[in-house]
Amino acid sequence: MSSALTPFEIQSAGLGDLAALAALERTCFSEDAWPLLDLVAALTFPGMIRLKAVVDGRMVGFVGGDPHPGEGFGWITTIGVQPEFRGRGIGAALLAACENAMAVPRVRLCVRRDNQSAIMLYEREGYQRTGVWQKYYNGGEDALVYEKNRLTF
Repeated sequence: MSSALTPFEIQSAGLGDLAALAALERTCFSEDAWPLLDLVAALTFPGMIRLKAVVDGRMVGFVGGDPHPGEGFGWITTIGVQPEFRGRGIGAALLAACENAMAVPRVRLCVRRDNQSAIMLYEREGYQRTGVWQKYYNGGEDALVYEKNRLTF
């Protein structure tokens, strides 16, 4: 069986996933990986969306969402998939699951200007670039801000 067909599940994540999330952050984001305290917050703060993609009991992807229903939007705060599991629809599935769980009409996210594979995913999933945050990331890299209006999809 092709590894591209490996089934995955989207599940809720919690504090018990801290070590796996820290490893995922280091692998996916190296110099921009969140510090431990931020990861604990992402896994415990009330109202936050936290979902993981699991293959054979192992976390291979994660997405965090911060809904602001009173303001009509939410933020994808982080999303990452282990490199060996990319290209299998896991990122798109995590993104869609988080959008649905936030239940807001508009979803925003930011991405490194040089992360072309993520940008392609976001644009394919209906996100449009709405701005640039200059020198947002470590090393001075700009963040591109994207938004998806879910009412038109």
